Amino acid sequence: MRDLDRMIDEALGQEESELLRRVSGEPNLAERAMGVFGPGVGWMVAVMMVVQTALFVAGVWAGWNFFQASEPVAQLRWGLPSAVLLLMSLIIKLAVAPAIYHNQVMRELKRVELQIARMRP
Repeated sequence: MRDLDRMIDEALGQEESELLRRVSGEPNLAERAMGVFGPGVGWMVAVMMVVQTALFVAGVWAGWNFFQASEPVAQLRWGLPSAVLLLMSLIIKLAVAPAIYHNQVMRELKRVELQIARMRP
């Protein structure tokens, strides 16, 4: 992977390389995750995260009641909703991951476009 980065740096001119250095290279995971809250679908991701958090808290609360219950019927009454709520929370959380990778692919495409523009006379 580092060879690819080196080849990109060699293909870019001095001005473009300096620009990329000022941007400080690749963003870390936290910056990528916060990037999904940007323009466009940011409001939808925020709503999904609020709903996901509410489902998680409700699932933990139901799980707590499951472990406090002493009768099998009460355990089923709390255990099944807990499992469903926690799974729903996980599914919503995993739905945001493709947006993070989409932003990463778009950034790499911009880099390739920059290389192509630099190669044209």
